[in-house]
Amino acid sequence: QVQLVESGGGLVQPGGSLRLSCAASGRIDSINIMGWYRQFPGKTRELVARIITGSNTNYADSVKGRFTISRDNAKNMLYLQMASLKPEDTAVYYCNAVKVAAITYTYWGQGTQVTVSS
Repeated sequence: QVQLVESGGGLVQPGGSLRLSCAASGRIDSINIMGWYRQFPGKTRELVARIITGSNTNYADSVKGRFTISRDNAKNMLYLQMASLKPEDTAVYYCNAVKVAAITYTYWGQGTQVTVSS
């Protein structure tokens, strides 16, 4: 099992910045992919950014150039640095981890609310 705990959400004004953190614990060896998803009210979760084994990163078009994902393997941490935030970035953000083996295991954190409003 892998446990993921997000932190760093909150209220920020448009144009502001926020950094989300995700602490991973448990059987975190061989996690292949870590990422951030977000969910708008009444919508399904959507990918924001992810890091695939090594340093390959993917970003949603809507956040490219504004958000940066990073991973600190020594500390078992995942981060999402968000800049130039917009009201449409308001959502619950979830940390995600995937182990790809004979069976694929997917883990989620509990989510953290990000609200962008003046």
